[in-house]
Amino acid sequence: MDVQKITINALRILSAEAIEKAKSGHPGLPMGCAPIAYTLFQNFLKFNPQNLKWDNRDRFILSAGHGSMLYYSLLYLYRMGLEKEDLMNFRQLGAKTPGHPEYGHTAGVETTTGPLGQGIANAVGMALAEAHLAAMYNKPGYKVVDHYTYAICGDGCLEEGISYEACSFAGTHGLGKLILLYDDNEITIEGNTDVTFKENVGARFAAQNWQVLHVDLVASPDDVAALSAAIEQAKARTDKPSVIICHTNIGFGSPLEGSAKCHGAPLGADNLQKSKEKLGWEYPPFECPQEVFDHCAIAAQAGAIAEMEWKKMFAEYEYAYPELAASYKDVMAGKMPDFDDMDDLYDFDKPMATRQTSAKVLNKLAAKMPQLMGGSADLGPSNLSDMKDTDELVYGTFSAENFAGRNMHFGIREHAMAAIANGMQLHGGIQAYCATFFVFSDYCKPAMRLSALMQLPVSYIMTHDSIGVGEDGPTHQPIEQLIMLRSVPGLKVYRPADGKETAAAWVSALSGKEPTVLVLSRQNLPQYERSGKNALKGGYILDDCDGMPDVLLIGSGSEVELCVKAKAALAEKGVNARVVSMPCMEEFEKQTEAYKRLVLPPKTKARVCVEAASPYSWYQYAGDCGEIIGMSTFGASAPAGKLFPHFGFTVENVVEKALASIEKTKAD
Repeated sequence: MDVQKITINALRILSAEAIEKAKSGHPGLPMGCAPIAYTLFQNFLKFNPQNLKWDNRDRFILSAGHGSMLYYSLLYLYRMGLEKEDLMNFRQLGAKTPGHPEYGHTAGVETTTGPLGQGIANAVGMALAEAHLAAMYNKPGYKVVDHYTYAICGDGCLEEGISYEACSFAGTHGLGKLILLYDDNEITIEGNTDVTFKENVGARFAAQNWQVLHVDLVASPDDVAALSAAIEQAKARTDKPSVIICHTNIGFGSPLEGSAKCHGAPLGADNLQKSKEKLGWEYPPFECPQEVFDHCAIAAQAGAIAEMEWKKMFAEYEYAYPELAASYKDVMAGKMPDFDDMDDLYDFDKPMATRQTSAKVLNKLAAKMPQLMGGSADLGPSNLSDMKDTDELVYGTFSAENFAGRNMHFGIREHAMAAIANGMQLHGGIQAYCATFFVFSDYCKPAMRLSALMQLPVSYIMTHDSIGVGEDGPTHQPIEQLIMLRSVPGLKVYRPADGKETAAAWVSALSGKEPTVLVLSRQNLPQYERSGKNALKGGYILDDCDGMPDVLLIGSGSEVELCVKAKAALAEKGVNARVVSMPCMEEFEKQTEAYKRLVLPPKTKARVCVEAASPYSWYQYAGDCGEIIGMSTFGASAPAGKLFPHFGFTVENVVEKALASIEKTKAD
């Protein structure tokens, strides 16, 4: 029995059978890519099925997530948490085997993939985290952090622009323990890649400072020896990342081999049977000979021994370097400082832009959090997102020459930046943040969505939050971005009104289990006496009146100032107004109904909601009699001081809308 060949074919047939049973899926990649995945798992990948979260395991990412059944077949054969029944329930409701790999849903899956190219960027983030933590914690004789990051991608991943962004970043930063295996089958849904993708991929990667290797699996199918030699060569080159271009036939072994027809649809019962006959597969559906499991167990046992040896080494490391070992365990466990003991986070005594107050908070947090790491997409001086060196702490810049640096320059690569931050967070030991102008959240959005889907507490610093951007004009003035991000399930959006609310936003971001967007102003805002930790509740009474209010003035960010001034103006007219600051709707909606009714009493139907952005977020709070002052058009190029009154953001307009809302309630 050639157990190696049978194991490779087991990956092919199990995948095809599950897809056929589901009547849905992508058999082409699993059948063509099986020898690549087998070689990696059997001969190289360092993992322990008994502890899938071992810190020093190698990371594996299937960037071409549509080939998920290959992943699930691997997890089954290598006894990493899936059973035969899980394969048989592929793509069914509640199954452990969803259509695309999902982090946190299926044990052994390192990241959610499917949106093509993002897995490559996640892999870059994981390799970056490994390099940084190794620089921080390794000592001679003690390689506490020493593992590789492997990713399998396809043509579609490399056609997506994010792959260029991420691979350019990886090459520039010399991430030599990142190895990308490219399944080059020259087929996408619409047919041969000749119609869209003729570039010299190897030359592209070489130009980005990658080592480029080739393996021909068309002329020599299932050539494990050639694949192994290429991976060994890739591992030996540690000053730059490596790509192994594997020339394959999509759907290998099936009658549809080499055709786009096997990319995204089941083979069909007849073609599946013919595939089994061609590959010499004589076993009942979803069955494999015991020899396959025994063979795969050899790799699993090697991983268990590797973890045992690592634990022995770490015990010696703890004795030799107790402070470093304690710090390592803390950052890998995600331990946070006691924010309740950091009251200085809330100290602000003069008007400041919230991007400035964020910078002050960030630097106070950085001194307490060795795991805090991040940077900007070439806008650090504007986002104020750098951690500043002090006499006690030198943060430095992460680079090919200094993996220990905590400040990152992502370059003008917003999409990859966000996805790399996801990879950093997924790796463990890093609390990741990234920054850009708020309007460019459009570029970050696909990766931010995956942050939310995976519930990764990445912090997004988004400055220049409204028409307050001013002279740069409508291309740089965010209008619809707030409602866009507020509509993402599991994503928190904070738009603070002053320094103390900004501090609360940071505390909320670092205390929670979901990603948080900090939407920050360019222009100076006042500091409010009654703001502060109440902002952790998302919405609260900032400035109240005596008795039941006649009208509620609700705002976020810079527009809270208009509400406060309008309250005073209304008081002169004998109108009782309450100012409610609403920095984070998501947190407010988590509060009890009693608290929400206390802040926004249902009896007070007269309401004015004020925010220099799309009005759609506010209808739930305005009610039938409320008024909304928002932006229904794009902005314009002019000084901010002229734009706000031009678009109706004045105290007078808030007062007028308040009186109009009160009149509506009388007629209601």
